[in-house]
Amino acid sequence: MVNDRTSIEGRGNLSRALFGWCLFDWANSAFPTVITTFVFSAYFTKAIAPDAVTGTAFWGYAMSASALAVALAGPILGAVADHAGRRKPWILAFTMLCVVTSAALWFARPEASFVVFALVLAAFANFAFEMGVVFYNAMLPDLTPQERLGRVSGWAWGLGYAGGLSCLAIGLVLFVQPEQPLFGLDREAAEHVRITAPLVAVWFALFSVPLFLWTPDTPSSGVGLTQCVKHGLSTLASTLKSVREYKVIARFLLARMIYTDGLNTLFAFGGIYAAGTFGMSFTEIMIFGIGLNVTAGLGAAAFGWVDDGIGSKPTILISLAGLTVFGAAMLIIESKMLFWFFGLGLGVFVGPAQAASRTFMARLAPAHLRTEMFGLYALSGKATAFIGPALLGWVTVAMNSQRWGMATVVVFFAVGGLLLLPVRQP
Repeated sequence: MVNDRTSIEGRGNLSRALFGWCLFDWANSAFPTVITTFVFSAYFTKAIAPDAVTGTAFWGYAMSASALAVALAGPILGAVADHAGRRKPWILAFTMLCVVTSAALWFARPEASFVVFALVLAAFANFAFEMGVVFYNAMLPDLTPQERLGRVSGWAWGLGYAGGLSCLAIGLVLFVQPEQPLFGLDREAAEHVRITAPLVAVWFALFSVPLFLWTPDTPSSGVGLTQCVKHGLSTLASTLKSVREYKVIARFLLARMIYTDGLNTLFAFGGIYAAGTFGMSFTEIMIFGIGLNVTAGLGAAAFGWVDDGIGSKPTILISLAGLTVFGAAMLIIESKMLFWFFGLGLGVFVGPAQAASRTFMARLAPAHLRTEMFGLYALSGKATAFIGPALLGWVTVAMNSQRWGMATVVVFFAVGGLLLLPVRQP
């Protein structure tokens, strides 16, 4: 397998290759923004499920099952891909699966009989999205030198936030909000909301093309698929058995698992906290969510330079410190205006924590195990995803306070930062 940047430069224009790679973040971010966060998830709970409580629970079960499948399949398929050499065929396969299943959500009518249909499609689409990211992330170190990893990762992450919000804005302006939606869609049959799923599919398919046309892949190893599977499973087993040889990576993944639980819980319950504690309306929450994504994207892009300047680990620690301070302030304040100030300020540190984590993994992972390591990276983001929401719910009930419940998120950031401190930066 070829891993040096010179050979990859020789196979295509580097700037165009990097732009194609970054644009894939713009392309695929439409899926989590529109489908799993803002539009389709809300449509499912309000219109398809028997009631909002049942719908929320069902949607949570489906996404959890999808996350578990990613946690199990990511390291295995990553190890297989490392032996096969090429990564783009895997990205293409999972992109196509996500595009097709997302488009098929159009047929999920606002009737209880479509509950299983919608959940199965959404779960498969989410699985495909997450798996594609495993192989996509593993391409980064082959495309740019170590001293530029941070800014490229940050630019791509920032572009991803912008892409997701752009697709969301188009969906809202053209279809969801107008009294007379484009193409004469039937509001009674919720077609004005359902159309956002095919919109995501078209968006993802269209803007992912530059990656496949412009961004070079590592060459094929020439080994047959059966042998790749055999060697991949053997390598993965060997990696897990000799974890002491990769103790720096293991410590980083443990720390990331903790602070990512905090981020995931923040995303899942931030709107609920805003509505319950500060009395924000659904429209206000939507605007706040969009604003949070904007500041997160700007933070990711800006901190890319910091990442390359002082390293990924200090960048993550600065981000976690910012998340802890701003998060703690949001637990104390009473004013809605201050909630907006600290909430949007907190977003500035969300993007860098995510982008710099990807960069740190790219810098730590051995070249011959890179995709496998990014599979384990995906595992660290999914394996304990249930702990944060469960702990928040338990503390909220025990203390009869949303503020105390949300305080657990700050603890995850602080503990994750403390676990990261002894990790040696390469």
